[in-house]
Amino acid sequence: MGRRPARCYRYQKDKPYIKSRFCRGVPDPKIRIYDVGNKLADSDLFPLCVHLLSDEKEQISAECLEAARIVVNKYMSTEVGKDFFHMRIRAHPFHVLRINKMLSCAGADRLQTGMRHAFGKPIGLIARVRIGQIFMSIRARKSDLSHCIEALRRAGYKIPGRQKICVAKEWGFTKFTHDQYELYKKQGRLIKMGAHCDWRRAHGLLKDAGNQAVMAFEYERKSVIESNKKKAAAEAKAKAI
Repeated sequence: MGRRPARCYRYQKDKPYIKSRFCRGVPDPKIRIYDVGNKLADSDLFPLCVHLLSDEKEQISAECLEAARIVVNKYMSTEVGKDFFHMRIRAHPFHVLRINKMLSCAGADRLQTGMRHAFGKPIGLIARVRIGQIFMSIRARKSDLSHCIEALRRAGYKIPGRQKICVAKEWGFTKFTHDQYELYKKQGRLIKMGAHCDWRRAHGLLKDAGNQAVMAFEYERKSVIESNKKKAAAEAKAKAI
């Protein structure tokens, strides 16, 4: 008996059933690479970030994710270059699929037990996603926005259900908006961590941090003043309209 089509396992049902010491003999997922492109690039190089979102509560097989990864990698490498983008798969297949194998040969009714002891054997892995969950992200240069959107549009054909493509307001894969990132970079508060970055906060004892804590507190005060000015200007503009 061959593998069942993915439509048999598309919808979420019951609790997650993951690999454990009780659930053994689970085959490896078909997707083994989750980052492609220039994954070691500094966060300064790729300010643009585009996401592919799920618009349904469903299950996506590891084969679908692998097919989508190949499509994006091939298109972006051809149109942009392998060193000028970084794509990350953010949905991981942990849910184990089962199948109760049935014989289809002559005299099968004498050999099998029907629906008795029908708890199946593991046959594969699948990712459970919710509405609005990001399962693929690309960071690249601002000039490559159209290529990122086209790559994710093609990836959507490899995945069941509805998807949405959105351009993130954050800088690359960081948690900061473009304004925050440029402000913290100008103030020298960014702590580079590869594709991500953190920032120096104005917390802790002064005697432990010395001059750094005083500088961080001053930067924090200035950034709050600047953000308040922007909010006030936006409110005034909204009232004028």
